[in-house]
Amino acid sequence: MTANRAETVGSLPLAVPQADRRADSPGVDAALLLGRILLGAIFVMSGYGKLTGLEGFTASLQSQGVPFASVMAVLAGALEFTGGLLVVLGFQARLGALCLVVFTIAATLIAHRFWELDGAAYRGQQIQFSKNLSIIGGLLYVAAVGAGRFGLDGLRHRRIG
Repeated sequence: MTANRAETVGSLPLAVPQADRRADSPGVDAALLLGRILLGAIFVMSGYGKLTGLEGFTASLQSQGVPFASVMAVLAGALEFTGGLLVVLGFQARLGALCLVVFTIAATLIAHRFWELDGAAYRGQQIQFSKNLSIIGGLLYVAAVGAGRFGLDGLRHRRIG
């Protein structure tokens, strides 16, 4: 086992095992790949559904009081689909993840206003709201660490470098 190395976070000392700091191991890259696929796939599928069902999605946005619903429907569907693809493929994954953070915040505030509801509807939308917060956390992780070696950016950097 590798010894701990002292590091600091701000002024606080932090013991970090060497194995936990190795971001260049195949296991870490495989985990990043699987995480990106699992996290991004929902956005690809949902964005595709919005783009192929614009009439219904536009009507949903209109019923929730979103201004310029027909324009917002196209923009939201395109952002969700494209951002999801960027994350899954590991091409500009950090940018894609940040775009999806913005999208998810907006979608959560529009569609999961649990505080306006009662009973089972309240609980259901509160769970959806909380799940979206977890998804935002995962997206922030991708934005912070990037795609890893098993993404298109990683392949491109290995060829150049």
